Amino acid sequence: MVLQLQTELAVKEAAYDGTLLTSPEHVEAYLSELKSAAQEAFVVIALNAKNRVIEKHLVSLGTVSSALVHPREVFRPLIQSGASYTILAHNHPSGSPSPSCEDLKITRQLIAAGEIMGIKVLDHIVIGDRAVSLRETGLCHFG
Repeated sequence: MVLQLQTELAVKEAAYDGTLLTSPEHVEAYLSELKSAAQEAFVVIALNAKNRVIEKHLVSLGTVSSALVHPREVFRPLIQSGASYTILAHNHPSGSPSPSCEDLKITRQLIAAGEIMGIKVLDHIVIGDRAVSLRETGLCHFG
């Protein structure tokens, strides 16, 4: 599954995508390969100034219960792609989309880093049996 996930994500990185993602459900469908992944995968979606997808990047592939995420690795591909905005997403192989304390902590760090970098974080979607938007839950302030 790891190789397949990396291959599917790499295909999307090749060219401007142009997809418009307007809801957590759209993000969930766009990242459908994460639903069946056996490991946590953290993905960033680079968006242009019109909120259209430029590309998506696999930032971290972890274990069944965690993935190591650092702002440096998150923002490197976003800067290189010329992103104006980003949507963060990761899966919970357990199926529970409830955000963990670590999910909230890294989301807050990435929002702050994005403000400094000039790349606004629009949302963080946790994908399990269903998708949960941290913006919609109000657990993180997205500005």
